[in-house]
This record gives sequence, C-alpha cells and structure tokens, in this order.
Amino acid sequence: MQIYNSMTRKKEVFKPIHEGKVGIYACGPTVYNFFHIGNARPFIVFDVLRRYFEYKGYEVTFVQNFTDIDDKMIRRANEEGTTVADIAERYIKEYFVDAKALGVRPATVHPRATEHMAQIIAMIQKLMDNGLAYESRGDVYYRVKAFPSYGCLCGQNLEDLESGARVSVDELKEDPLDFALWKAQKPGEPAWESPWGMGRPGWHIECSAMSTTYLGDTFDIHCGGKDLLFPHHENEIAQTSGATGKPYVNYWMHNGFLNIDNEKMSKSKGNFFTVRDIAKEYDLEAVRMFTLSAHYRSPLNFSREMIAQAQSSLERLYIARDQLNFLLNAASDRQPNEAEQAFMAACVASKEKFEAAMDDDLNTADAISAIFELVREIHRLDATNVSREAVTAGKEAFLGMADVLGLLMKKEDGLDPEVQALVDERAQARKNKDWKRSDELRDQIKAMGYILEDTAAGQKVRKGV
Repeated sequence: MQIYNSMTRKKEVFKPIHEGKVGIYACGPTVYNFFHIGNARPFIVFDVLRRYFEYKGYEVTFVQNFTDIDDKMIRRANEEGTTVADIAERYIKEYFVDAKALGVRPATVHPRATEHMAQIIAMIQKLMDNGLAYESRGDVYYRVKAFPSYGCLCGQNLEDLESGARVSVDELKEDPLDFALWKAQKPGEPAWESPWGMGRPGWHIECSAMSTTYLGDTFDIHCGGKDLLFPHHENEIAQTSGATGKPYVNYWMHNGFLNIDNEKMSKSKGNFFTVRDIAKEYDLEAVRMFTLSAHYRSPLNFSREMIAQAQSSLERLYIARDQLNFLLNAASDRQPNEAEQAFMAACVASKEKFEAAMDDDLNTADAISAIFELVREIHRLDATNVSREAVTAGKEAFLGMADVLGLLMKKEDGLDPEVQALVDERAQARKNKDWKRSDELRDQIKAMGYILEDTAAGQKVRKGV
C-alpha cells in the first residue's frame, strides 16, 4: 500500500513499525457544539483507512481524541450558565449519535484532554528540562527557535514563518513564533494544579501527550484535515520530538477542504451546516457516499445536486444487494456454467481493481468504480437458472468491498410479516389470473414503502431506499 506523506510530499510504500499492527491517531472534535459537515469528511475518510487496514489483516489501534477544554468551550459554558464539563458531556454524546449515522465506528480509544493532565504536565516539564520551553508569569511557552527542524511539515523555514508572525505589546513571549503549552488561570476559568500554578493546557500539547500515551513515542500514521497541518501538527512535531528526542510520526495524512456550493463554508456567508442540520434533509449514508466519491486529498464541493447523485448511486448498491438475495433464494446447487464461471472471474477482477485503488493512497473514487463494475455483472445473471456457488461468490465480493467503505449500513431485514402476507396473496392471485386483485395488492404493497417487480423467476420485493 502506498500513502501520500504530507511530510515528504510524495507517495511512499507503507511499512508499519510493528509487523501486522498499525497505530493511527486522528484529530477529533472540540466538543462545544454539533460537528459540522467539514468535520465529517476526515471522520469518514480515516474511518475507511482503518477499515481497509483491518480488511488487509492488520491489528489496528485507532485513537481519536476529544478536546474538552478550550476557549470556545469556556465561552459556551458562560453563555449557557453551565460548566465546561457539562458542555463536553453533552456534545460528546451527540458526537456519537451523528458519527453512527455517518457509519463512523467508535475509535479503539477516545481520550479526553481533561483526563490526561498528568501526561500533559509531564511532557511540558520534559520540554523545560530540555531547554525547549520557559515559564512566564504562570504561562509556559515553547521556544520555537530552539527546535531547528521547525517548519519541516509545512515546508517553510523559520525566516518565512517569522515574517508573518506578530506579537502584541503585553505578551510575555520571548519570540513572536513561540506558542503556549500552558495557560495561567484567568478569573472564572477551569484550572488544574501544575508546577507553574493553576492553569490549563494549550491546544497543541494535548494531542502530543494523548497520542504518545496510547501509541508510543513514535507511531505509524497521524491524520486530520488540511487546515490542521499548520500550526497544529507542526507544533505537535516540535513538542513531541522535542520531549522524546525521537521521530514522532512516520506518515502524515491530510484530507482536502470541503466547500459549500463552490464557496468556503462560513457562518458569515450563511452556508455553515452541522451534520445534524444536514440529517434533517438528507440520508447521512448518502453524505458518506458523496464524501468517498472523490479522492480524500482533493477539494470537495458540497451541493444538493451532488448529494442527489450520491443518493442515486447508493440506491443502485442497495438494489444490487437485494438482487443478490433474490438470486440466492432462486439458486440451485448445480455446478456453475460457463457464463457463471465468467461472472466469478469478474468478481475476482473487481476485487483486484478495488484493492489496487485502495492501495494507491486510499483512492475511494476508483474503488467505488470497481464496485459498480461488479454491480453491472450481478444484473446480468440469469435469475431463472443460476448456481448458488456463483451467487455466493458475488455476494461475498460485493459486500466485502462495500463494508470496507462503510456502505450498505441498513440491515438486511426480512419482509415485514404483513407485507409478506400481501406478497404471498398476490402470488396466488396471479396464479389464479385474478389480475384486478393482483394490481390492488401491488398498489397496497407500494403504499407501504416497498417496490415490487415481476420477473421470470417470480416476484421481487425490496424496501424503498
């Protein structure tokens, strides 16, 4: 498998630190509100990354944090007259509701910043011991110019970064580039005890401490949105390697931006949508399908037309799944004939194309194309005379690929007993050539949300998507 490494700006063959195991850290949300549609993209993309590694047989440790203390959370708590802890609990719970609806599985561990103060403080102290941090009236800052490789991830040198930096008169930093590791408590703010007085951590240090706690000083993959590359991930490198003296991460993965109707999402433009907002209008599985329809590093434009296309594509996948179940019910135990052997070969070819696409820097767009190649072959099978072996091969290949992408989340429930009774009655009516009653029953079944087709192999019924 090849991964585009943001650090080296090229594709590299993935080689895990520990054979058969992969450690992944994905930056999670700051839990002061419902997460927005832009956040959904990395959650979905890197959920697929994890699924694909598991598909390939790796044991995956997937860590996604919750930032549960920061300025936005403090403001939200003050506005609502509640505590930061209450805000965090509420929106962590809501995160899991929306993530589940998007098909995003829970991480192996979801660490919270407030539960890792000991590790955060220990890392800051280590940086001070190494001459990379200093205390200033209860604040602690990272001494950027003392870390020679700062800027390695964003591809800029210190001179370029310094030219764009500003510092206000009342700041206590030695240098404009220095950033906060620990913030002294202000009146009314939550705070924790530390060697530098009561305070709370800066945002960047949280991820350094939590990622190394669960994945070690050096781990395989760190991922997140492109907007986090600088300064957040750059600062993580400086902090972590500065504290441990070791390389921090072997592969950096960043997804591209999401635009709304070809414009950057912004509250001021009125095109800012949370996933909870989107769920009122669209099936969130269609949002997942839409997200995976483009390469994760490419910009992605969210529009109603694109979601409608994704919904239509998703429906085609459900129709194919229903067709496979229908064929399986009609199948015989005879050996596959020549046409079915060709179909089974097409199953293998589709899987190979799918895996080649996914091995090429997680190219989900081409992977989806490989699935639809198999969909076309599924519909060519003769429903009146088909072997169970051929259908089973098709179903295993089709569902295996869909599962890697986290699609077809709706369960394959059997027909509602009431619907099944109507279907059976209609079959008898057709047998008796009672076409009027047959049409009445068809309309009744349709009104209950089911689609019925008459085929040479009998009635085919599926739930409308």
